[in-house]
Amino acid sequence: MLFLRDLLVIFVVALLISFLIKTFLIRSFYIPSSSMEQTLQVDDRIIVNQLEPGLMPIEHGDVVVFTDPGGWLPPSVEVEQNPIVASLDWLASIVGLSAPDSNDHLVKRVIGLPGDHVVCCNALGQMSVNDIALDESSYIAPTGETRVSKDDFDVVVPADSLWMMGDNRYNSKDSRYNGTTPGEGYVPLENVVGRALVVSWPLGHLSWLDNHADVFRGVEQTDDGATDTEVPTGTQTDGE
Repeated sequence: MLFLRDLLVIFVVALLISFLIKTFLIRSFYIPSSSMEQTLQVDDRIIVNQLEPGLMPIEHGDVVVFTDPGGWLPPSVEVEQNPIVASLDWLASIVGLSAPDSNDHLVKRVIGLPGDHVVCCNALGQMSVNDIALDESSYIAPTGETRVSKDDFDVVVPADSLWMMGDNRYNSKDSRYNGTTPGEGYVPLENVVGRALVVSWPLGHLSWLDNHADVFRGVEQTDDGATDTEVPTGTQTDGE
């Protein structure tokens, strides 16, 4: 009886710790669509750091999970499960090993932060952020197209919002194509669940999710609204 009691206590404590980790630190989601290929494949599982953006700031290039701002997703259809599978899925969701609400969330890459000027496309088919052209060849899905977006756009990201795009640019219903929704295509920071850190399943896809900082180098704005690559008036750069 003492052994069974101790075993039950260990199980309850482990369940409680797992629940707290899932609630406040990390949790798992699965990928139901192809909008982030080749970075993420359909049915991949990812581990998400829920400390962002509350304690750790969101940065350009981060892959983030967020709740639907309204109108991005079609109405969800409840999937019927037998009682045993449903119970196991519920138990796994408590400890963060399952994500039955994945269909109510989206995952995209952060392209524009609050105040950013995002434009597409230049003569080379590239997108620019704060007048800095981006070479995104390291992560966008190859399409045979020279332009990173089929459609042009020119936006300034509102305060406390993000401009989000999928890596599969020709098959992603992202900020570009949600202009008629209540949020006009922008994602409020309060809708962000967290930053995706790792592809955890299947094991053959196990990998760390990079935010490709080199791609966005120089686009950050200073307090006066200038980018950190701009040269103050009255100074010269080499060659001038």
